[in-house]
Amino acid sequence: MMLASELALAGIDIVVLERRPSQDLLGSRAGGLQSRAIELLDQRGIADRFLAEGKIAQAASFASVVLDISDFPTRHPYALGLWQNHIERILAGWVRDLNVRIEYSHDVMAFAQDDSGVQVELTDGRSMRADYLVGCDGGRSLIRVFAGIDFPGWEATVSNLIAEVEVTEETPKGVRHDATGIHGLQVMEDGRTVRIVTTERQLGPATEPTLDDLKQALMSVYGTDFGVHHPTLISRFTDSTRQAAAYRDRRVLLAGDSAHVHSPAGGQGLTLGFQDAVNLGWKLAQVVRRTSPDRLLDTYHAERHPAGRRMLRYTMAQTAMMRPDDHVEALRETVAQLCRMDGPRRLLGGLVSGLDTHYDLGEGHPQLGRRMPDLDIRLDGGLVRVFSLMHDARPLLVNLGEPGAIDIAGWSDRVKLVDGRFDGVWEMPVMGAVATPGAVLVRPDGHVAWVGEGTLTGLDDALTRWFGAALPN
Repeated sequence: MMLASELALAGIDIVVLERRPSQDLLGSRAGGLQSRAIELLDQRGIADRFLAEGKIAQAASFASVVLDISDFPTRHPYALGLWQNHIERILAGWVRDLNVRIEYSHDVMAFAQDDSGVQVELTDGRSMRADYLVGCDGGRSLIRVFAGIDFPGWEATVSNLIAEVEVTEETPKGVRHDATGIHGLQVMEDGRTVRIVTTERQLGPATEPTLDDLKQALMSVYGTDFGVHHPTLISRFTDSTRQAAAYRDRRVLLAGDSAHVHSPAGGQGLTLGFQDAVNLGWKLAQVVRRTSPDRLLDTYHAERHPAGRRMLRYTMAQTAMMRPDDHVEALRETVAQLCRMDGPRRLLGGLVSGLDTHYDLGEGHPQLGRRMPDLDIRLDGGLVRVFSLMHDARPLLVNLGEPGAIDIAGWSDRVKLVDGRFDGVWEMPVMGAVATPGAVLVRPDGHVAWVGEGTLTGLDDALTRWFGAALPN
C-alpha cells in the first residue's frame, strides 16, 4: 500500500492484487514503526493519522539495552507502538483517498514478461497486462519464485510461536528467560485477548502451527497451557535470514518481505519495507511516464540491497545476543556496557531508527545520499517545514543562497524550486553538525541527490540523472 500511494501521487494507473478477502488482518502482527518510517509518513503529510492512534516510546535497542534517541535531530526521535492491523487500516484509508484500485481475493498464478510489459495470469482465470509488476507478497513470494530470483541466506536456528488467544487461567506478568529462550504473555487492549510469544524447545516445522502446538509449548515452559482457546492468531516465526539476490528482473521488481526476511528482533520489518517502497515508487513512476530511461530502476537494487543487507546483519546480531547461553550472557553484558556510552549509542541508534540510511551517490558534502532533515526554512517572511513541501512526492530544489540565483527552466515541469533561508544549525543523526550548504536537491524519497557549496557545479548532471533530460527552452 505504501508503494501504491507513491505511484498514485505520481499519477500512475495501478492496481493492487490482494489475496486476502478484505483489508481486515487477523491478529495484530508487527508492533510498530521506527523513526525513519514515521518521517516518511510525515513527508507525505499523514504521520499525524498514525501518531494519533499509537504510543511513542524509546524502543530502539541492542543487547537488551534501550538506545535512547530522544536527542537525535529529528521531529520524531522515537518509535511508534502501533499494531500492524491498525497501520494497515490507516494506510488503506490513505490509499482510498488517492483512488487506488484494490482487488481483493485475487492472487497471481503465473506471469510472462516481454520487451513491452508483463502478462499476469490470475487464479480466477483472468489475465491482466501491465508495464511493470512488483512483488510485495511476503517472505514466501510467488512473484520472486516465478521470476527465478535466488533467495540466499541463512537457515533458521530457533523458532517462536506467536499467538492471540483467550485463556481460562490468570497469566503471569513480565518476560521469562530460560535455557530455551524468551517467553511472555500480555493482556491486550480489549482485556480479554492475550498475546503470547514463546520460544520452542526444538526448531518447528515449516507448516502452520496449531492450538495443540501452542499448548505443548506453554506446558513445557510454564507447566500449564492457561486454558488457551478461541485463537485469533497462531503463527511461527524464526531467525531465518535471506535476501533476494536481485531486487529486479527486467520488468519484475521486489519490495518488502519479498526481497528480504529476517528475525523480528529489533522491529525492523515494516520500516525496511516502507523505505523500499518510497525508494522505488518515484523511480518506477518516471520510467512508466518515460521521463527517465529504464536504467533508473537499476538504482533501486543498487541502493536498497546494501541497506537491506546492513539491517539483516543487525537482526542476526540482535538474535545472537538473545541466545540463552552463559558465554553469550557474558558477551551481552560487555556489549551492554558499550551501548550505554554515547558513541556506540548514537551509532546503533542511527542504524536501528533508519535515520542514518546512506546511499552512495559519490564524494561530496556529508549530506549527499542521506535523508534531508525537516528544517524550518524562511519563505516569504514565514517559517515553513521542508517536509511540508514534499507532500506531493515531487523532487524539491531548496536554494538557501541568493534568491533567483538558480534557474532550472528545463526541469520546472518536474522539480519544485524554492528560495529560502535557514538560520539554524544543520545537524545530522550520528554525525552531528555539518556546514549548511547553499542549495540541496532532494529526491521524492527524501534523500539528497546534489549539494551546492557556493557553485552550481554538477546540478544539471544530477537533475538529468535522477529526473530525466531537460526540456528545450
